[in-house]
Amino acid sequence: MAKKYIVDLNEDEVSQLQAIIKKGKHKARTITRANILLMATDRERDQAIASIVRAHVATVQRIREKFVIGGLDFALKDEVHPPKPKKLDEKQEAFLIATACSKPPEGRVRWTMQLLADHLVNLGIIDSISDETIRQTLKKTKLNRG
Repeated sequence: MAKKYIVDLNEDEVSQLQAIIKKGKHKARTITRANILLMATDRERDQAIASIVRAHVATVQRIREKFVIGGLDFALKDEVHPPKPKKLDEKQEAFLIATACSKPPEGRVRWTMQLLADHLVNLGIIDSISDETIRQTLKKTKLNRG
């Protein structure tokens, strides 16, 4: 089957990719992508490239396609992902902090992350939340619970 995306690098691009590989100061993904593009220029088969760089064949095909469509920088760099929305808004966060600073429930010495998460859900403040989100929120506020 004929390849749909043929990688044809000029001398400047080849030297730029070789510099990325030799310096080793880039992300491992970037170095792998540079190796894929260099081997694709030598007309290696996708299966051979994938086994050499220890990647999936689809990864090799995707990098080849990205290079042909968008150029060298587009093929080497990761796409920017949109930020995840915050689980708690300001009022919910303030309630969490106030609860964490308050007296713990009867029979407990202190609030645990899971107790706080369950408390917020039981009161209907939020539909669901993990204890890890509670921990990260309290850590962000530098709240000393000790």
